[in-house]
Amino acid sequence: MHEIFVTMNNWFQAMGVQGLAINSCVESFFLVPPPDILLIAMDLAKPEKALYYATVCTIASAVGGAIGYLIGKFGGRPVFNFLFRKNHDKFDAVEKMYKEYGSFAVFFSAFTPIPYKIFTIASGILDMNFIKFFLASFVGRGARFFLVSIVLMFFGETVKKYLELVILAVTVLIVLFCVVIYKKRHSLIRVKEEVDNADN
Repeated sequence: MHEIFVTMNNWFQAMGVQGLAINSCVESFFLVPPPDILLIAMDLAKPEKALYYATVCTIASAVGGAIGYLIGKFGGRPVFNFLFRKNHDKFDAVEKMYKEYGSFAVFFSAFTPIPYKIFTIASGILDMNFIKFFLASFVGRGARFFLVSIVLMFFGETVKKYLELVILAVTVLIVLFCVVIYKKRHSLIRVKEEVDNADN
């Protein structure tokens, strides 16, 4: 499998920006190397184009996410189980996250190392609101790719080996922020329901 991934990555790299776009798009619904590998190499080679590469990655990945959503919506669980036969048990975990966090779950998968493709297809199966799904995907993917590109643009090779730690640290901060917002939102909803019940 490692050799196949290396061959794929070399093929994408040989195509330049088009390869980056294809890699980012397909990775959102199928098992190919993550676009981060190629993005990092291109950012280091031409840091002045880092933001452009991040933009290409974001748009292509969001489009790929939409394709994954449609695959799930029209293919259902059988397609999910076929594509992720070694991970099909994760569908229940994804469904639980959706019930608890809604579109935040998509954002987390888009930004963090969690397999994004599992969430794109599962979103279609669970019939999540497409607009919310697409916005969460776009923001999550954009945040990840722009973070990588901006860090490399300013610090280059010196920070390359610490990128995952940077992403992890930012992820923790974002998750904490989202959890606080989520709990406050639900507290306000409960207060409103209590007020409405008291009025009745």
